[in-house]
Amino acid sequence: MENDLKEFLLKKGYTKIKLRFTKTNHFEIKATINGVKGLFILDTGASSSCIGFDDAEHFKLEVKASDIKASGAGATNMLTRISKQNTLKIGRWKKDKVTFVLFDLSHVNIALTTHNAQPVNGIIGADILKKAKGIIDYDKKYLYLKSK
Repeated sequence: MENDLKEFLLKKGYTKIKLRFTKTNHFEIKATINGVKGLFILDTGASSSCIGFDDAEHFKLEVKASDIKASGAGATNMLTRISKQNTLKIGRWKKDKVTFVLFDLSHVNIALTTHNAQPVNGIIGADILKKAKGIIDYDKKYLYLKSK
């Protein structure tokens, strides 16, 4: 039965990406932004994909001012910046013209490291999952993203 889903999705043009379950009950995912690798939390509850302010240069982001105020993960009304026209690669899945919201992720990384989990560069949110028709196999720990 479990192979039926995998085979069905692969035939439909989905890419399979391995997820890692952390000690904080999050899924971690490796992704490449503008050719630079990073570690991210996969968060279906995050409306926008985000990167920490500290990693803007690391991922070669062109950053602009933003009026958006971010909230979540225990913090509210946080100042943000925005970066458009980025390339995102997760496994073999790739998307151009991706927008990221930038904000201070230090509170997220403090919570992660307090629980002996690795700090992350950002969050892959529902915006990406929706664009890629994302399907999560929680049991087998795989993310499926559709190309085109």
